[in-house]
Amino acid sequence: MIRKEKDYFILDTDHTTYCFRVLPTGQLEHLYYGRKLHIEDEADMQPLVEKHIFVPGNVNQYNEEQKAYSLEDMRLEMSSYGKGDIREPFVEVVNANGSNTIDFVYKEAEITKGKEAFAELPGSYGSEEEVEQLCIRLADEGNELALELYYYVYPSCDIISRSAKFYNNGKKAVQLKRLMSLQLDFDGHDYAFTTFHGAWAREMKRSDMPVIAGKLVNASYTGTTSSRANSFVMLSRPKTTEDAGECFGFHLIYSGNHYEATEVNSFGKMRLVTGINPQAFSYEVVPEESFQAPEAVMAYAENGFNQMSQRLHHFIREHIIRGTWQKKERPILLNSWEASYFDISEKKLLKLAKEAKEVGIELFVMDDGWFGERMDDSSSLGDWEANTKKLPGGLKGLSDKIHGLGLQFGIWVEPEMVNVKSKLYVAHPDWTIEIPGQPHSEGRNQRILDLGRREVQDYIIESMSKVFSSADISYVKWDMNRTFSDYYSTALPPERQGEVAHRYVLGLYRCMRELTERFPEILFEGCAAGGNRFDLGILCYFPQIWGSDDTDALCRAEIEENYSYGYPLSAVSAHVSACPNHQTLRNTPLETRFQVACFGSFGYECNLCDMKKEEKEAMKEQIALYKKWRKVLQQGTFYRGRSFYDGAQSGMGGSVLADEAGNQMEWTCVSEDGTKAVGMLMQKLVVPNTQQQTYYPKGLLPDVRYHFYNRKLKYNIKEFGDLVNTVSPVHIRQDSLTHQVLSKLVKMDGETEDFHAYGDTLMYGGVHVSPAFGGTGYNDKVRHYPDFASRLYFMDGEVKK
Repeated sequence: MIRKEKDYFILDTDHTTYCFRVLPTGQLEHLYYGRKLHIEDEADMQPLVEKHIFVPGNVNQYNEEQKAYSLEDMRLEMSSYGKGDIREPFVEVVNANGSNTIDFVYKEAEITKGKEAFAELPGSYGSEEEVEQLCIRLADEGNELALELYYYVYPSCDIISRSAKFYNNGKKAVQLKRLMSLQLDFDGHDYAFTTFHGAWAREMKRSDMPVIAGKLVNASYTGTTSSRANSFVMLSRPKTTEDAGECFGFHLIYSGNHYEATEVNSFGKMRLVTGINPQAFSYEVVPEESFQAPEAVMAYAENGFNQMSQRLHHFIREHIIRGTWQKKERPILLNSWEASYFDISEKKLLKLAKEAKEVGIELFVMDDGWFGERMDDSSSLGDWEANTKKLPGGLKGLSDKIHGLGLQFGIWVEPEMVNVKSKLYVAHPDWTIEIPGQPHSEGRNQRILDLGRREVQDYIIESMSKVFSSADISYVKWDMNRTFSDYYSTALPPERQGEVAHRYVLGLYRCMRELTERFPEILFEGCAAGGNRFDLGILCYFPQIWGSDDTDALCRAEIEENYSYGYPLSAVSAHVSACPNHQTLRNTPLETRFQVACFGSFGYECNLCDMKKEEKEAMKEQIALYKKWRKVLQQGTFYRGRSFYDGAQSGMGGSVLADEAGNQMEWTCVSEDGTKAVGMLMQKLVVPNTQQQTYYPKGLLPDVRYHFYNRKLKYNIKEFGDLVNTVSPVHIRQDSLTHQVLSKLVKMDGETEDFHAYGDTLMYGGVHVSPAFGGTGYNDKVRHYPDFASRLYFMDGEVKK
């Protein structure tokens, strides 16, 4: 709900309040964002207003009429250079006369129901009953410029999002150097700034930095959201935990170069801004034209990170993800990449697909290598015609045979790229982002098509439409495997080269929008060398994104957990792969690989044709189990408990007990009605002689009795090594023929958890699970729990009729 009380604006959600006012100077003073307040009129807001009588020393007063105000010592809704505020600006412009002083002051406001869609950028959406829009109109009459600040309030989601639009009402062009999407000024600076950094195969490494003084920046200049620095960031009070303490989450609905910064000034005020990265950015705004900033999303929670995440998850599922697959259960897939890489043929793929059908997989995906003369990554990108030497019947022939097996069919594409060794590049060498006549810095043997050009967009749309309509295709993995270099477009004059990166993103969105509208039934999955473009902009078109090319279960557990702070796990694609893992050479238990992956959009990426019968039987059981709990895992409410990050945070990586910081990870996913839940407990490394561990579920209904149980597993005697001789009547030499035969005939029983208890007992008292093997004996009441082991626990509520 949005209200205007004289010069005050109050934006309420069900549990939060955001408010600001118009200063006597015409600027907008930010007053409050946090838990919901009782505000009936402007008088109730007086405690929130800073009192300014004399400006501090060595600052600039705003003007002669209002000598009490220095913009450097104010909390503002937007800011610019030239009138005293020297902090991170919201907007930066080079005027027609070469000056960069901007002074936007309040003119009027408009409150409307619903939300207007942007012309070229994606954004959130909602009905008139779900969202209200506030437009604040500001003007700089001296420079003939205008600025609109937009606030979108989603009361039931406890989300407020923001955007801005810049107008040139003058007679000469101006250079827009920066236009942020969100600015938020705080009274104090007692916060931690959380970012998620990394690289290829190690995305989303969490970093907490105290905001004490100066500036902290999280940004991308790769042309994408970037695995180096995701655009989702958080602010939190000291000692905020998963379930206690104040915190804020901030998203940018944008898929290109982004910028998030916190700055503390000399007066202890903290500012956060987020928007398009101003590095090397400039945009010429000609008379009577405008520039739209992307939308930014903010969430506040008073009860810790879980509450903040759940508010964002709900909002993203309801007001970002859209279309056929918004709430539809995602199929279990097998992707051919790690099984075959480029070495594919119809014969090999059909053999793999038959194995997939046998274990219960629903969708078979043919990855890279199916088009042009594609034998490796050095050729054929851009030539989107099936290689008939590999696929004699083309895409349709293979698709028909895959469907004949009872499976859906999906493919991999990389539409934004071109190889120099391709028909497309020979025909259109000017269609790429590169500087003519100068050496080009190549990435993965490919170049980036200039999507800022309309004719390139048209080519992508039409070539992909031809591919997608040529066969019965249910799923498309849309990849993008390099970062930008040598920013340059031959379609733009020299003075407008600062627009290349942003125009590319707008072109990308047009391609995605057109293709998802033409093919609404296809499940599109975004990918960019793993998690290089994981953001809400992509999720406006594609309902899921490949989280990382790293499929190692230990790495993936941390990657998925850190995505969960800002994204619902149903949007994170996660696969089970072979061991030794192709990225780390680590061996982890098959059950752990399954259990970690099943909390995302689930699938497999391994060669079933080479797998042992025992492994395939295990996969068959896993898939049957997942199908039973799919709705809970894909649509339920996700809770984090203990984390591997706890060790890094507390410096307790060398803890002596397994339950201490950093060695345990704990997740719970609860159905919408609270009557069903799946939990996972995972450890990094065994700590000797520690048998007792406790799992603490979250989100259960306190007064409902639950059936708590695990899945009974059996273990190969080889996993116990020479210890089998402590119970065997005859000596068994390791890896002997006898040992091999016995390992197939004799299995060691795992532990059983099976009891009934109320939700409050399970949550607050915890579940003391069966003791782990501690070197003093093993039977079917002891947990087989080696390095990287995990357990799934199931909770079925007994609802009274």
